[in-house]
Amino acid sequence: MDPLRRAQGAPVRQSVEVDGDNGRAGSDTTGGSTDPVLVRRARIRHLSDLGQRIGYGCFGLGVVLFVVAFILQFPAPMVVSIVAVFVIGSSVLLPGIIFGYAAKAADAEDRGEKFGY
Repeated sequence: MDPLRRAQGAPVRQSVEVDGDNGRAGSDTTGGSTDPVLVRRARIRHLSDLGQRIGYGCFGLGVVLFVVAFILQFPAPMVVSIVAVFVIGSSVLLPGIIFGYAAKAADAEDRGEKFGY
């Protein structure tokens, strides 16, 4: 953190390593202690990524089921399963997207950047 932000009373965070694959903050480089905010944010990011994978997977499954149901002239159990898969996918995907953007915005704010979504 630059001295100007520190002098203005900005919160001071420990230095963290950045994962080279996705640019996200990992564990800190100070040794044994970790910042609890960064640990919690990493957990939220992990759960949001999982929610997004499950949600988009449900949507993909719903499309495949729709094509199969179309070929079979829409039997009732298939229609129920298509609706159920889309409802489950939507209910898991929505919080995954919201919390994923929140974690990205918090990371950008910690780096002093303006988050542009």
